[in-house]
Amino acid sequence: MTCRKVIVFGLQIHTNISKGVLTIAMSSQAVQLHIQDHHVIMDNGILQVTLSKPGGIITGIQYNGINNLLEVQNTETNRGYWDLVWSEAGSVGTTGTFDVIKGTKFTVIVENEEQVEISFTRNWNLKNKHVPLNIDKRFIMLRNSSGFYSYAIYEHLKEWPPFNLPQTRITFKLSQEKFRYMAMADNRQRYMPLPDDRLPDRSKVLDFPEAVLLVHPIEPEFKGEVDDKYEYSCENQNLQVHGWICMDPPVGFWQITPSNEFRSGGPLKQNLTSHVGPTCLAMFLSAHYSGEDLVLKLKPDEPWKKVFGPIFIYLNSAPDAKDSLPLWEDAKAQMMTEVQSWPYEFPASHDFPPSDQRGNLSGRIRVQDRYVSDTYILANGAYVGLAPPGDAGSWQRDCKGYQFWTRADENGYYSINDIREGDYDLYAWVPGFLGDYRYDETINITAGCNIDIGDIVYEPPRSGPTLWEIGIPDRSAAEFYVPDPNPKYINKLYVNHPDRFRQYGLWERYADLYPEEDLVYTVGVSDYTKDWFFAHVTRKKDDGKYQGTTWQIKFRLDNVSQTKTYTLRIALATANVAELQIRVNDSKTDSPVFTTGVIGHDNTICRHGIHGLYRLYTIDVPGTLLVEGDNIVFLTQAMSNSPFQGLMYDYIRLEGPSTSIST
Repeated sequence: MTCRKVIVFGLQIHTNISKGVLTIAMSSQAVQLHIQDHHVIMDNGILQVTLSKPGGIITGIQYNGINNLLEVQNTETNRGYWDLVWSEAGSVGTTGTFDVIKGTKFTVIVENEEQVEISFTRNWNLKNKHVPLNIDKRFIMLRNSSGFYSYAIYEHLKEWPPFNLPQTRITFKLSQEKFRYMAMADNRQRYMPLPDDRLPDRSKVLDFPEAVLLVHPIEPEFKGEVDDKYEYSCENQNLQVHGWICMDPPVGFWQITPSNEFRSGGPLKQNLTSHVGPTCLAMFLSAHYSGEDLVLKLKPDEPWKKVFGPIFIYLNSAPDAKDSLPLWEDAKAQMMTEVQSWPYEFPASHDFPPSDQRGNLSGRIRVQDRYVSDTYILANGAYVGLAPPGDAGSWQRDCKGYQFWTRADENGYYSINDIREGDYDLYAWVPGFLGDYRYDETINITAGCNIDIGDIVYEPPRSGPTLWEIGIPDRSAAEFYVPDPNPKYINKLYVNHPDRFRQYGLWERYADLYPEEDLVYTVGVSDYTKDWFFAHVTRKKDDGKYQGTTWQIKFRLDNVSQTKTYTLRIALATANVAELQIRVNDSKTDSPVFTTGVIGHDNTICRHGIHGLYRLYTIDVPGTLLVEGDNIVFLTQAMSNSPFQGLMYDYIRLEGPSTSIST
């Protein structure tokens, strides 16, 4: 008989293998709390977590024979901590004062054999210089659980000074010696460089400080690669588990986010995950890929309160593992267990309501577009969500409230469960169709409610029949042509990868493909997957300056109604300090048919994204501007101070004049 201890789904168990029979016997120790002069230790026999007292900084995590999974060469305040960035009201931009949140009071909330919950609070008053918030950081350890939970309650009282909050998160800095393999998806995981590889004598800073070329790395295999934390960003909807693996002994450190209700910006919002450090982040609020639109700004006399988390830090081990796969697969399984357990019953704060204090909503969504179908179209895969009241699409800029999202099934049916009490608007958007839906009435969710909205019908923007279209209306530029990177600037992970857009420097490839003349797309001849560059960017000139670029869409019209109005719809996947000007059949006219003005601070281009904030424009094109035969729409991106100014298109459509359609 052989006996070994493993971790399965968060439980410490012993497995005995004899003649091919597997038996399982649980080994359970009561949760213990050890309070010292300057530290507090939570211990359940599987792991020990040490925090500073009263600061609530995680200084040590002991597990599976490793004395500390965190980087012991760092100071105790630079290992595991909640942090935020804030600025005074009226400030512009996405930066501010960085603040590692250190508590001033320690309190035991729950202490028994099954659970320990401890609190580290920092309250604001006029005498201190901190952000005007009361902050209560909580940490929970459960019996038989191979990990620990953390959440925090942020509160701003009405009479307190207003301020901006661009970012808040939890940061873990793991042992550089132990953790070298990073994973965030089945096809996004790799052995990572060392932090010293980013030092000036071993690397070259590229166009922005986060991106470096590894010139003299400690391990030669990384030479010539680009390292940039933004290459590992992820959408909220896919950001549920990520972390690091140590292979000696085989141990995984995983950050699991079981719900997106407390994250800002909705399901498509992109956030950082893990990166060279080894660093592991739990992002709650950030302006990445959106800019100042996602900075939380509290106004005078505005109260605000929000619970961030709980998130779960999960540890696993696989004594006989030869590679990372068993640890990663187990982490995914544990993530599903946490998702199915949401909302948790064990957090002690009254500000985190359990399931019986929440409500539910269901219904069906269909699409009506008479130019596509005479009957209702099933909204297969529609995104349907509850978010704070606002205009259609306002959810993507919301960062103060809670959001609850789901996907409709193939028949358009959806259900949203375990919604916090409060007033919400119901929002939706349907892949394959332009625009945003908002239900006409605000919905009040109460404890225990089961609201059936019934059928709702989304009528996407439409004035007339489609004359031509470019792309797919899915809020992303991924369907367009993404070039190979410059061979000098490669991340090996993304070679022959679906996310090829995550390579560094792709904005420079436009000038390589179009050194003098700009992109020309001919409807009916060109293929947008090959002939439409994924980003409308500037071109660098010989003198080092940049110039705006003008793309052309050529198309034929056999008949033109001079007295009628045509409609050009342009959906943008992102914009960064860009101005899109539209001209029709005359590229030299001083007055464009339409201009967006200067829009966007998404910074998607330089951060290797494929979308940021969604923007939809409707342009009326008088029939007098069109001719029978050959026509050209000129798209000019006029801003040209840097290589990162530009935009990405989601979808472009020209519609003919409105016609009568029988119902």
